[in-house]
Amino acid sequence: MTANLLHTSQTLSCPSAKKILLVEDNDVNRMLLRDYLSHCGYHIQCLSTGSNFFDTIEKFQPQLILLDLKLPDVDGYSLLASIKQQPSLEIIPVIVVSAFAFESDREQAMNLGASRYFVKPINLTELTLAIEEELA
Repeated sequence: MTANLLHTSQTLSCPSAKKILLVEDNDVNRMLLRDYLSHCGYHIQCLSTGSNFFDTIEKFQPQLILLDLKLPDVDGYSLLASIKQQPSLEIIPVIVVSAFAFESDREQAMNLGASRYFVKPINLTELTLAIEEELA
């Protein structure tokens, strides 16, 4: 079963599109975010696990990362900490998109270097505005 979020006759293509790495283990969430952000003109690379995270960053060179904290193979907090400890990566804004709704989860992510923190289900307009602000 597939969902068709966007009804366009052609794929949007923008040569100067900003690159976003989306790390989300839930297939439906990943597909919906990918389709929505692609429709908004971003170039999206997706990962469902953290196992190839740093290889993907090196090859794709994203300008922003959307990171889920609960992944099947690695702790999202650990990934966030690792990103912010590497001088070549620490400048990449990381927006956390998580189901962890406690204030302590948000504080921990922000203390580790997250730029923003969104609790699922997210408002796509607010997410898009946050992405634009981080990439400006």
